[in-house]
Amino acid sequence: MEIHQLRYFRAVARNGTFTRASEAEHVAQPSLSQQIRKLEEELGARLFDRTPRSAKLTVFGRAFLPRAERILRELGEAKTQIQEMCGQESGEISVGVIPTIASYLLPRILNGFSERHPGVNVRVAEEITPVLLERIHAGEIDTAIVATPIEGEGLACADLFEERFYAVLPEKHEKARWRRVNLAELRNERFLLLKEGHCFRDSLIAACRESRMRPNVVFESGHFSTILAMVSAGMGVSAVPAMAAQPYPGCRFIPLANRRGARKIGLVREPNRFETRAQKVFREHVIEVCRPGAGS
Repeated sequence: MEIHQLRYFRAVARNGTFTRASEAEHVAQPSLSQQIRKLEEELGARLFDRTPRSAKLTVFGRAFLPRAERILRELGEAKTQIQEMCGQESGEISVGVIPTIASYLLPRILNGFSERHPGVNVRVAEEITPVLLERIHAGEIDTAIVATPIEGEGLACADLFEERFYAVLPEKHEKARWRRVNLAELRNERFLLLKEGHCFRDSLIAACRESRMRPNVVFESGHFSTILAMVSAGMGVSAVPAMAAQPYPGCRFIPLANRRGARKIGLVREPNRFETRAQKVFREHVIEVCRPGAGS
């Protein structure tokens, strides 16, 4: 059994076709297919059900995949650890971030980090929280910036900051000049919210429940920019975290007075996995950038 065979097997499992897997691994498809067949012969079991347009894991392939991933991950960590012992601050970091944070916080983090650590390449994955946690456990990403707490996941968390929520009202709304507003005072409004799966939506719904009100959701989107455009057009009201409460034509941002009208943001990682020097300096950099008063 060869290491490259395990890599090719993982690539086919992730990409769903031999063609896309060969492109991802930068190898000719016939060569990749041949190595997969050799692996199957050695194991004595078919790993994929092949069709003209796809390759799906068999029951044997599904059982073998997590073990192959663990072997490849441990080999990668062993190589990195030796490089660390040699004092090399280089390599690659895979970072996940939730969509409600990515465009606001990442530029501040990545620009400064690249200047201070040019030998470290940072790859970013923007996904909702459940997907990021799954990818951390699978070893596909090293760390993620998410809303916390994350319960029952067995992850280490470095607290970054707390972020208040703001109601978003059309500028001609009767409450648009208020200094603060409670969600209960918006119970009769039409709400425009993020789609299910976004943790900010979950936090806002929890705050609504605490105010003993159920929002009348008439529109859902995956992006704050779309929601703000709809609010500006007078189609309803919404809420956003503080970093998204930036001037927008036709919108007014009013701080929410609710006790649960805030969220905590943290940097999470798998505590039992070896932390490289590059990962450590990235974690320290993020904490520094996010500390109160930094960059102000």
